[in-house]
Amino acid sequence: MKKLCSLFFGLAVLGLHAQKKWSLRECVVYAMKNNLQVIQSDFNRQLQEKNLDIAKRDYLPSVSATLSNSANFGQSQDVFGTIRRNDNFNNNTGIGANILVFNNGRLEKTVRKTEFDVEASVYDTETVKNNIALQIAQQYLNVLLNREIAAIAKSAADNAEQLFRRAKITTEAGTTPLTSQYEAQATWARERLNLQKAEINTERSLFALAQLLRLPDYRDFDVEDVVIDELPDQPLSHEAAIEAAYETQPQIKAATARIRAAEQQIKVTETLFWPTVTANAGFGSFYFKSLAYGGDQPFYNQYKDNFSQQLGLNANIPIFNKGITRLQVEQSKIAEAQQRVGLESEKQQLRENVQLALFDANANYEAYRTALEAEESSRLALDFAEKSYAAGRSTVYDLDLARNNLVNAQSSVAQAKYNYLFSVKLLNFYQGIPLSL
Repeated sequence: MKKLCSLFFGLAVLGLHAQKKWSLRECVVYAMKNNLQVIQSDFNRQLQEKNLDIAKRDYLPSVSATLSNSANFGQSQDVFGTIRRNDNFNNNTGIGANILVFNNGRLEKTVRKTEFDVEASVYDTETVKNNIALQIAQQYLNVLLNREIAAIAKSAADNAEQLFRRAKITTEAGTTPLTSQYEAQATWARERLNLQKAEINTERSLFALAQLLRLPDYRDFDVEDVVIDELPDQPLSHEAAIEAAYETQPQIKAATARIRAAEQQIKVTETLFWPTVTANAGFGSFYFKSLAYGGDQPFYNQYKDNFSQQLGLNANIPIFNKGITRLQVEQSKIAEAQQRVGLESEKQQLRENVQLALFDANANYEAYRTALEAEESSRLALDFAEKSYAAGRSTVYDLDLARNNLVNAQSSVAQAKYNYLFSVKLLNFYQGIPLSL
């Protein structure tokens, strides 16, 4: 009995999980953690942060230890020309430290340059996230649109079924010809086919959204039923929308950070004209043992007596390196100019995107208003056709035509509504407003 209860509870939990419906916000948050492009971009950011850590650690001294052992066998000649056997064993140990004293601020400028690289990589990741979020929002609205079209198709199929049943009754009663029944039956079949296509389109859009989220199984995936009764107002003016986008969009900030990094790189390269001064210190000792003659002092005594210390100050002064440093500075200046062109290119692309979104928003708003008028006219025409058919003054074909016109008008309203909604959400997104429904 206990096992049965556990099995029942597990199935209930699984059923609740399968029934979960995702909000747009949940979809976006999930994608930010699982989308491959976002993950790859975040790895690039982590690499830049490690480069910054490396640049900062160059301020510290480098310390190393040495330990060497060697043995020599054979004859050797001393300074007096005497040849003698020279079999010996040598042991040397030491610890040395080296630190940079002066390089005209190269380390500081390198750290600053790398900080701008990190900043650019952070904004690059935000740009990738924004692009994924927009794709998800568009596909999410596409699911809602297809679901609304499917609901319209379901209503049309139900009405066609009622019309067929009524035509069948009147035909059997002899008040309408048999052709009316067949026409109504054909209309019902067409509407069922339209409903099937609309449901397939809804499933296809859900599948596409699940692929964006990298869900392993889309069959248990569904989104919330969002009812959109009121549409947002028309968007900002042309210039206001563009200026807001310049201030908020991460691709502009990334391009600006890259210009700052290129400027710092010029300063880093120019330090190569200056001397580099380093200081070093160390201590060590050694042990020597003659294998041929013996008589050497013990190991501990030799290490104690041979202990030594060293201090040094070294300067590397560039005099002539075939003009390579000057060419490297010129390369850095060209790279900085490239980054400035890159910023202008990003601004131009963003300006075009905002202008297109503004154009689409205004066009879709007018299309939505026109579609509403067409829907109202089609509804009145259908009402007239139904009354005319009930009075026997029109055929099933006339009624079917009026109903199809209404279905098409309702679909046009839904299409224009979601197109306008996405355009406005896109404009809001360019102004730094998070996506939501």
